[in-house]
Amino acid sequence: MRPQKIPLFLLLCIALTATAQFSKKSASFQKFNGLFDFFYDDQNDKVYIAVNELDKEFLYVYALSNGIGSNDIGLDRGQLGNEQVVYFKKVGNKLLLIQPNLKYRALTDNVLEKKSVAQAFATAVLFGFKIEEEKNGRYIIDITDFLMQDTHGVANRLQQAKQGSFSLDTSKSAFNLERTKAFPKNIELDVILTFKGDDKGVELRSVAPNPSLITVAQHHSFVELPDANFKKRIYDPRSGSYPFTYYDYATPIQESTLKQFIRRHRLEKKDPQAAISEAIVPIVYYLDNGTPEPVRSALLEGGKWWNQAFEAIGYKDAFQLKMLPADADPLDSRYNVIQWVHRSTRGWSYGSSITDPRTGEIIKGHVSLGSLRIRQDFLIAQALMDKPFEERDDNYEPMLELALARIRQLSAHEIGHTLGFAHNFAASANNNASVMDYPHPQFSIKRRKIDFSEAYAKGIGAWDKVTVAYSYSDFTKDKNEHKELNTILKDAQEKGLRYITDQDSRPKGITNGLSHLWDNGANASEELEKVLKVRALAIDNFSVDNIKRGETYSTLEDVFVPLYFFHRYQVEAAAKQIGGIDFNYALKGDQQMVVETLDSKIQKEALKIVLKTLDAEVIAIPKEKLSLFPPRAFGNSRSRESFKSKTGIAFDPISAAETAADLTLEFLLHPERASKLIEQKSLDDKNLGLEDVLGQVINATFNTTNSDAYLTEVQKAINYRVLYYLMNLAANHEVHGQVNAIARLKLNDLKRRYEKGSDAFSFEIANRIIQFQEHPEIFKGIPVAEIPDGSPIGMACY
Repeated sequence: MRPQKIPLFLLLCIALTATAQFSKKSASFQKFNGLFDFFYDDQNDKVYIAVNELDKEFLYVYALSNGIGSNDIGLDRGQLGNEQVVYFKKVGNKLLLIQPNLKYRALTDNVLEKKSVAQAFATAVLFGFKIEEEKNGRYIIDITDFLMQDTHGVANRLQQAKQGSFSLDTSKSAFNLERTKAFPKNIELDVILTFKGDDKGVELRSVAPNPSLITVAQHHSFVELPDANFKKRIYDPRSGSYPFTYYDYATPIQESTLKQFIRRHRLEKKDPQAAISEAIVPIVYYLDNGTPEPVRSALLEGGKWWNQAFEAIGYKDAFQLKMLPADADPLDSRYNVIQWVHRSTRGWSYGSSITDPRTGEIIKGHVSLGSLRIRQDFLIAQALMDKPFEERDDNYEPMLELALARIRQLSAHEIGHTLGFAHNFAASANNNASVMDYPHPQFSIKRRKIDFSEAYAKGIGAWDKVTVAYSYSDFTKDKNEHKELNTILKDAQEKGLRYITDQDSRPKGITNGLSHLWDNGANASEELEKVLKVRALAIDNFSVDNIKRGETYSTLEDVFVPLYFFHRYQVEAAAKQIGGIDFNYALKGDQQMVVETLDSKIQKEALKIVLKTLDAEVIAIPKEKLSLFPPRAFGNSRSRESFKSKTGIAFDPISAAETAADLTLEFLLHPERASKLIEQKSLDDKNLGLEDVLGQVINATFNTTNSDAYLTEVQKAINYRVLYYLMNLAANHEVHGQVNAIARLKLNDLKRRYEKGSDAFSFEIANRIIQFQEHPEIFKGIPVAEIPDGSPIGMACY
């Protein structure tokens, strides 16, 4: 039987009836007028949006307005998601929300060439919406299901963090009208989302009132894209800015399709000809009004440092920092925001931004600062002070001032990221030339007292002025911008300023030997020697008067942790000089040094000082201090930031030393470093080689003797770690064969030496080596007590 055709007039009647029904029922809806008008149906908890223009691009951004509160899980209040250029396209009886592929383009007037590139690469349809009403080119669609998705990937994140398997429960989810608003250039929609599942994770159980039901809030922003007047600025790897990248397939064959520009805010002088001028629109940041004092004042002061750099390029009051209005939403795209974020444990702060994916223009800077960071800096100062609470319990001012000094620097640092600037980890070797480095507190010893006065640098650095000049300088029409930008970088080079960022500083193996995280000084090994002296004096002074009356001795142990491991980052910096290289992000013709091996004298001196951290006399907790650390008090058990123990409830000083030694060996005997030592010795016999390094490590550990029984046992624990790292090099398949050979030779020498011994230690060393030699293929890592959390010191950014 053939289906009967429905008459056209009947279809029109059905459509008109549907339209009339929607218009009738929407009369009771709450209406919001803005970039897109939308309606809220409170009876059914639905949102309808009016689309007036098809195929018109706008920016879609999602974020978390309410988080989970765990640094390990990583779902924070105010966490931004990805920004996406999107547009609505009508197809049949629905509107599709389409995200074009902006990574691949054809910047040409040739329409067919543009079309060919667009068709070559995939786009994404984010959602399809049934048209509820169409009238005079205005379309009403129900976007409820789109907004109620797990767009931020909360369930996936929980699973990745091994916190359980969760799914969205829409019956326990709803729109949050308190944070749902409409403005002429943006609309903001907020949704309460509940996830149900099994609660397997410790981190989740520690923060959630009901770990089987996790409720967060997700924020959606539809934002008008900026006009076409923004001028892109070319990216230069020497500039300290983040690159913004796409590929232009309309590029002439002799040129690269890769196009790179910098990310930056729009900033223009009111009077381009004036040496000093106000900005047409200044860059204004707003501090979260939930930030308490004295942190609030410190953040405001540190953030305003950036105006020094803008003044240096001829701007007056171009960078401003104010308090966020009480009725403003931190996720509103109209505000650059510094947000104060709480978590159950200390963790990273970070600077994010919303950027126009077409041009790299920063539309919104968004800084998230962990609220517990200042307490860690306070703790470091408390540990290093000499009997701060001997006479009174309110003697906290020196500790607080150090912590606030770090907060000022942190404010400038994170804002710097949102201005478009990358880390510069070489700055500490340039007299602290940038707030974009990670600063370790720098102390000195004066008259047998530890001096805190220069712990953190104050104000913007010389390198920061270079990055601001490159990114934000105005050039008059008679100037050649490319030439002027190159002059800025050339001048910085001639002043000796250096720039090395994350990829060449973070790895544990081979990095730039002069660029490290959390280090100080132009010479890493000299600074390590200073740090060890500060550490020794502070440990010598450490007493029960480092805590207040009425506090537990477990609290005293917690204060001691950052002091005991105070040298950890400078050890890393000095160890990376061994087998280290130095290089610049050089361009052809810029006359920079390209790459060279670090001077052999620097390497040899670094090895000499690093080996001190494998000496029990240097690294062991003094015996007279052990009486300060009884078993943990009830209600104050060990945490991730405590010393670990192999002796049950008792404090374990041998494990502490073993962990400290492992920290040194992890860097000093890293497989990449071992292979590099082979290479550099082959190029110049004056350089350190792997055989030299292993010989000195063995001499500094196995050949060290102590008359004190306690120090002897600590040294044995250290020596076991050296043995493990030798085995690791001998068995490693990702090193040069020469590394395996030299490590096996050293193991064999140790075996022959200790086979002759009659004590238990000698027997065990020889036995472990024999077992390894018989079956190197089954070698497995021998773990040590995990080092307590350290990085970030005071929670810096990532």
